[in-house]
Amino acid sequence: MVDDEENISFLVGAALRLQGYTVESAATGTDALATAASLDPQVVVLDIQLPDFDGYEVLRRLRAAGSRAAVIFLTARGTTGDRVRGLTAGGDDYVVKPFALEELVARVQVALRRSGQPDAPHRWQVADLVLDGDAHRVWRAGQEATLSATEFKLLACLMANAGRVVTRGQILDEVWQYDFGGESAIIESFISSLRKKVDADGPRLIHTVRGVGYAVREP
Repeated sequence: MVDDEENISFLVGAALRLQGYTVESAATGTDALATAASLDPQVVVLDIQLPDFDGYEVLRRLRAAGSRAAVIFLTARGTTGDRVRGLTAGGDDYVVKPFALEELVARVQVALRRSGQPDAPHRWQVADLVLDGDAHRVWRAGQEATLSATEFKLLACLMANAGRVVTRGQILDEVWQYDFGGESAIIESFISSLRKKVDADGPRLIHTVRGVGYAVREP
């Protein structure tokens, strides 16, 4: 639990401990990284506004250090643009203050269930795009692409349904496991990021079906 507001850290920590979870708290980005390095947490509840550097930088350094913890942003920044930035930065969830403790606990539980499951227990190929779920790797035309955890889940969702249209609702349910209130900009941002990484230098494989959703199919 990373937040410089002591009362929030205390309340969230207490609520999670009542559910049987082990919780450690940090008030700065520096302390958060040191604690994560020693404990290797499964879930990080992360404020964006911290005294030393922001939550985006904490997340970047966590990933650079090899952490695959689910990251739930907990912040007062609640615009669609803020949510999009947090999720495209690699966050797994986004909760806006003020919040209900019961909802945050439920989202931690969802994050824990997801972290205990393999991202994709198969290998899929469409044209020269290959996704190996067991190795958690992606190649396009023999060149490996570096994807965030959420980008990987999104691509796996599309490739598992290759040739079929996956609706926005199905994507939200499969990748994030809850509804973002119809904010299609979130999905569009991730699709845009995926296209830059795996669909920029060859025939387009990721297609938009306007008003419906997205599909991966042969060129």
